[in-house]
Amino acid sequence: MKAAMRLALFLALLGRSAAAQEQPGAPGGTAATANSDGKLLTIEEAEAIGVRNNPQISAGKLRALESREFVREARSALMPEVSLSVTGVDSNPGSRIAAGFLTNPTLYPRAAAGATVNQLITDFGRTTNLVSSSEFHAKAEDQNALATEQDIILAVDEAFYNTLETHALLQVAQDTVTTRQTLVDQVQALTDAKLRSDLDLSFGKVDLARAKLLLLESNNNYEASLSTLSAILGYSDRQNFRPVEPEQQLSAPPLLDPAQLIQKAIEQRPEIQAMQNEVAAAEKFGRSEHDLWRPTVNALGVVGQAPARDDHIASWYGGVGVNINIPVFNGFLFSARAKSADLETEMKRKKLEDMENNLARDVRDSWLDTQKAYARLTVTKQLLEQANLALELAQARYKLGLSSIVEFSQAELQKTDADLQDTDAKYQYRLRQIMLAYQMGERR
Repeated sequence: MKAAMRLALFLALLGRSAAAQEQPGAPGGTAATANSDGKLLTIEEAEAIGVRNNPQISAGKLRALESREFVREARSALMPEVSLSVTGVDSNPGSRIAAGFLTNPTLYPRAAAGATVNQLITDFGRTTNLVSSSEFHAKAEDQNALATEQDIILAVDEAFYNTLETHALLQVAQDTVTTRQTLVDQVQALTDAKLRSDLDLSFGKVDLARAKLLLLESNNNYEASLSTLSAILGYSDRQNFRPVEPEQQLSAPPLLDPAQLIQKAIEQRPEIQAMQNEVAAAEKFGRSEHDLWRPTVNALGVVGQAPARDDHIASWYGGVGVNINIPVFNGFLFSARAKSADLETEMKRKKLEDMENNLARDVRDSWLDTQKAYARLTVTKQLLEQANLALELAQARYKLGLSSIVEFSQAELQKTDADLQDTDAKYQYRLRQIMLAYQMGERR
């Protein structure tokens, strides 16, 4: 009769253990409690905060605005230059400038005011090429600013999903501790009732200690991920955010050939477009440096009045002239500048070629990583299903006394590892999708 009662008690306690393993454990620990009271944060909100707060984006936008002013600066050479002058001179009658000049102009006492207009007629394309070079450089800075923004968004997305993953792994660790604590309590009761040996209790406590170590590590990783997310969003202190799981379902990776993805990336990546504009700017600047050898034609006009003057000076003056400047020799300065510009252009072409080669490699590697991560989803799902089945069978055998707690404990360890692998696979696939979209210059 006593043996039957003990057997019934043993089966009841193991039944409770099974129910505890099927139900998720209550969140525990400081991190979980703080997270339950934290501020909800979606990935869209995180991206908006990161773009708004990160100083690198502001610096990139300021550089783009500065480059547009350089365009206006270069274009100003095509417009008239107008200046007003007021002059007053007192001199000894008949004074001449005798030293320092080949000519010896006469100085007359006078007070006069007038205007001077200087207009470039043509320099045979040099100024136009300089304007085009500045415009391409401004476009490159716009693309660089966009590239900086995409870099920040990628960093925010990675930190956001890393926080989600570490929180999910923390939940797995908490559930594991709860389950194994329940099992240890039950085996303790059975040991006290002389239904199980102290060896079973020792194995149970070892597994519980392992689960607690896993919980400590998971909690530390979660705290670190929150700190990283807060820093990327522009906060000096760790913020108590509660990242919200996106509602979008996991989708299959693109079926396009990697060569097609590489072509799209070359067409869309802002870094590539920026370097293409830099090459075009260097080409235009090189042409302008070659144009230094061409003549420059300017028109000059002056007009004014001298109300107080010497008798030799008329009350009004005015004149118009044209000046043609033809360079002949300047110590090979223009040749050196043209050669330097050509070398700079060739260097940027090679740099663009290197960027395209690296981008092709990165897109191909990212595509392979995405394919592998997607295939891993199926494998980890099967692993989790088999681990659950193995745990059920091991639990049933342990109930019937057909196996030791070692087999049951091993099945629990495999179940925990399968949970961790399955959780990691889901978030790693999301991150691989984000990285592939980034490599192709697309938004998430």
